[in-house]
Amino acid sequence: MNFEIDHLGIAVRSLEEGLRFYRETLGLTSTGEETIEGERVRMAMLPVGNTFSTSRIELLEGTDRESVIAQFIEKRGPGLHHIALRVDSLTAALDRLKAQGCKLLNEPRIGAGGHTYVFVHPRSTGGVLLELIQK
Repeated sequence: MNFEIDHLGIAVRSLEEGLRFYRETLGLTSTGEETIEGERVRMAMLPVGNTFSTSRIELLEGTDRESVIAQFIEKRGPGLHHIALRVDSLTAALDRLKAQGCKLLNEPRIGAGGHTYVFVHPRSTGGVLLELIQK
């Protein structure tokens, strides 16, 4: 099974402030913003790396106090929220995780950019929220 880093999800209090740092200080370019109503989150992706295998930084802002991101920030403050890996076959990856007794936080669903994804509970991964994304 082939894994690649897709993105690092970073929870921010303000998408505009987060973008200001990554754009102005680091010189990165955002590929646009998107609101995912079902997740109650606004997000922006910033590609990093070469064009052959580009990883991204994903900035995440909760759209209301009930969003997972807003609750994360309330409990832990802004910062690294999750690591996302691209997989060749999400089905095969999920079969492997389930066989090992890993806890999934959701069934596969469509997210930002139209990608199918699933989250793996941090208790199953050594303390890191892991997102798997179908290539």
